[in-house]
Amino acid sequence: MVPDLSADLCARLRDAFLTAGYTADGVLGALGGQAHAALGRGEPEPARRATRDAGTLGTLIRLFLLGDAEPDAAVRAALGPVDLDAAVAASVVTPDGRAGLDIRPYDDAWWVVADLDSDLRGGAVPADHVLGVGHASINLARATARRPVGTLLDVGTGCGVQALHASTHARTITATDLSARALALAQATFRLNELDVELLEGEWFDPVDGRRFDQIVCNPPFVVGPARVDYTYRDSGIEGDGASALMIRRLPAYLAEGGVGQLLASWLHREGEDWAERVQAWLPDGVDAWFVQRDIADPGLYVGTWLRDAGIDPRSDEGRVKANAWLDWFAAERVEAVGFGYVTLRRTASADAEVVCEDLRHAYDDPLGPESTRWLDNVAWLRDHEKSLLRTRFTMASTVVLEEVSSSGEEGWEPVVRRLHRMDGPGWQHEIDEPTAKLLAGCRGRVPLEDLLALLEYAIGPVEWDSALAIVRDLVRHGMLVPSPPPEAS
Repeated sequence: MVPDLSADLCARLRDAFLTAGYTADGVLGALGGQAHAALGRGEPEPARRATRDAGTLGTLIRLFLLGDAEPDAAVRAALGPVDLDAAVAASVVTPDGRAGLDIRPYDDAWWVVADLDSDLRGGAVPADHVLGVGHASINLARATARRPVGTLLDVGTGCGVQALHASTHARTITATDLSARALALAQATFRLNELDVELLEGEWFDPVDGRRFDQIVCNPPFVVGPARVDYTYRDSGIEGDGASALMIRRLPAYLAEGGVGQLLASWLHREGEDWAERVQAWLPDGVDAWFVQRDIADPGLYVGTWLRDAGIDPRSDEGRVKANAWLDWFAAERVEAVGFGYVTLRRTASADAEVVCEDLRHAYDDPLGPESTRWLDNVAWLRDHEKSLLRTRFTMASTVVLEEVSSSGEEGWEPVVRRLHRMDGPGWQHEIDEPTAKLLAGCRGRVPLEDLLALLEYAIGPVEWDSALAIVRDLVRHGMLVPSPPPEAS
């Protein structure tokens, strides 16, 4: 059954939540830091204890966040203006006083409506399960550029998380999904947050055929494996990494000139095959592309992770059957691992589109969204200034440091590694040699690059200018070497 949360019901729920203080800040205040952190780890008892004297807010926390059964009178009091029978009919709550849907505060002042996860359900999720706010959706939101745009498309909106974030910088938003249940819950999310979003049902880009957008975001069903659909939120029915390939091939055609698309994707690491060559082959012409690989999982880890995600114990009979079928497919396809990461695409009229594939698997704290904007700006600057690169004055970014590791030798300490490290953003690192370190030491915004190279040759002998220019381009793309005047700040 597809839930029907009417505009009136959502307005009343919003009033009840605001009255009770059922917001992200309100929940944190009621639980306190330790109980809130424990709940995030999947340990509910500290939160349950903290809500004993929290009134209607405590009831809502136990109901929607802990999955407890609450007395009828307590539920009526907590829902306030909402008619309890109407709430039961819409699956907001069940007749026995439990949550029927996952409705939880999110970020600063939003609520998200989704299906109950396997922990709160007490078992595996159904095939049409609508996922709530998870690590993947949060990571995509943090990796998305937030410059103001006129039109934005959210492909496969699910519960509507990406569209919520888009409301902070997009004038109009269109969201699509092939699942009628997902569209119903996304509509409830938008109504709760008083957002006007165009919702369209259909596969991939079919609902918006012939239209173009300034920005497209997508958290597609990118799980890699046999061509099957066990769960619509993660499985595409396309074999291997075909869903990611399809999105990357088709997305640019729906971008306006200069428009940007950003998505999560997975790709196979096959025996004897370079992953970067694989993903680059998916690209159409006229697209700047940045592939950032965040993780690589071996087949065993990959299968176990996604089985648990659906609430299936890999040790159970069902888990063993599914795991073996999945692992057999990986073996037949010579798959050594599965890569996962972020893809940023920009439609460009330039004949010299920039395509970069790189690893970013170390830990970092800053969101990647501002960095993706910076990357696009820097790529555009390099394209526009290629012929004048040698005449440009550069400055090392203030957040870049040079790390040196030395070992003890016969003549004292001898450098083993020289590494540039940007201390902000994604913490880019570049290993460099001594001549490059000397060249960059002169980048203080006063002397053109060609003069610095000439001085370096005078000091140490012949220098490979083409190699030096390649290093300069890499450092500019990563925001470590800043031209004067710099690219537009994000």
